[in-house]
Amino acid sequence: MKIAFTTLGCKLNYAETSTYERSFKDAGWEVVPWTKQADVYLINTCAVTETAEKKSRNLIRRAHKTAPDARIVVTGCYAELRKEKLLQIDGVWKVFGAEEKKQIVSSVNEEIRSALSGLGMTETCHSPAPKGLSTTETCHSPAPKGLSTTETCHSEPRRGERISSPNVMGAYSTGERTRSFLKVQDGCNNFCAYCTVPYARGRSRNIPICECVKMAQNIAAEGVKEVVLTGVNTGDFGRTTGESFLDLLKALNEVEGIERYRISSIEPNLITPEIVDWIASGTKFQRHFHIPLQSGSDTLLRRVGRRYDTALFASRIDYIRQALERPGEPKVFFGIDVIVGLPGESEELFQETYAFLERVRPAFIHVFPYSRRPGTRAAEWKDQVQDSVKTERVAKLEALCEQLHSEFVQANKGLKETVLWESSVKDGIMGGYTGNYIRVEKPYNPSLVNTLEEVVL
Repeated sequence: MKIAFTTLGCKLNYAETSTYERSFKDAGWEVVPWTKQADVYLINTCAVTETAEKKSRNLIRRAHKTAPDARIVVTGCYAELRKEKLLQIDGVWKVFGAEEKKQIVSSVNEEIRSALSGLGMTETCHSPAPKGLSTTETCHSPAPKGLSTTETCHSEPRRGERISSPNVMGAYSTGERTRSFLKVQDGCNNFCAYCTVPYARGRSRNIPICECVKMAQNIAAEGVKEVVLTGVNTGDFGRTTGESFLDLLKALNEVEGIERYRISSIEPNLITPEIVDWIASGTKFQRHFHIPLQSGSDTLLRRVGRRYDTALFASRIDYIRQALERPGEPKVFFGIDVIVGLPGESEELFQETYAFLERVRPAFIHVFPYSRRPGTRAAEWKDQVQDSVKTERVAKLEALCEQLHSEFVQANKGLKETVLWESSVKDGIMGGYTGNYIRVEKPYNPSLVNTLEEVVL
């Protein structure tokens, strides 16, 4: 049986799709390119914007056109939010929401096996758990250095809290020789006014530290040197197991073979001084932080329900710089998410955001025009911003981003940094990223692939 995969959306989705792919391979399936004929197509969808939903529907129709008799499996955020709508699209066979992801491989295998048996065929499909994870085993791996076994491998609730076992699927990406995305957390409890994520992915929950360590060990066994920690609200780790995000970082830091870690998307109120101080003490965690701001206007932050103000955000940036930026050493890379055109964003409030970004000076700004999401509070507000105004503001912030990124690269000129060289080659040139996420290139040298090299920027 042949199966093809495609993914829309965030790093979390890519980690999950890669885990599905490994599991189907272990079950005896042949994985083929998305554009080729397959018996089953699995589409991991996104619903963060109206455009993402449209792309998801187009991918389904394209798969059905490529192989009209194939079974199409849909999962991801759009699958959770619009299950009945998706089931009405020609070719869609199964739709798996947020609470059903663990059953995808076993469910597909069982039904395909049943169909084959009905045709008198003898081929069978096995459905083992994803590599390195068992559906029945409990974590009993040795505790990472400095942590007790009860803290790490039994996931006991703390502070007298009674917590049931979370329904969350561990996942990590494979396929790249140098970098892997490791899912450690899922869901969100914030319910910001503009966001569908809590509805699409459920409440905040996490994988126990011991399982995260096992997945990191599997990644290391494949020769990967860098791991990016991913989650919907990564810093909220531990909510369902009573563990802490800092304990997770300390445990992962002890995994042999992984040389570098990055933290993907951590809320400013959750990146505590204790976490920053520990990273600054000399760890594998890099001078690279991805922190969502969404707006530089306190008026808008309060209105949409963010759990911080610009003063707290700026203080976190300042604290990180003071802890990690030392004379003669590389600067800290900050990537900041900003939503342009939130309901009620007047020109004055937009200018507050622009001025705030000029003040904190991130290395990169991820700019998103606000997309009106059905079912959210903000979708009902009357003071929506015109699309043409959003487009103008996006352009202004993208121009500011180019300026700030150029200044960041210039500020690192002449400093020593370490590059992890990647395998891709274009016109005889190879590239890689420094610890503080500056892209570096040099003539291709195959002996350098997946190695760390100190360079002068």
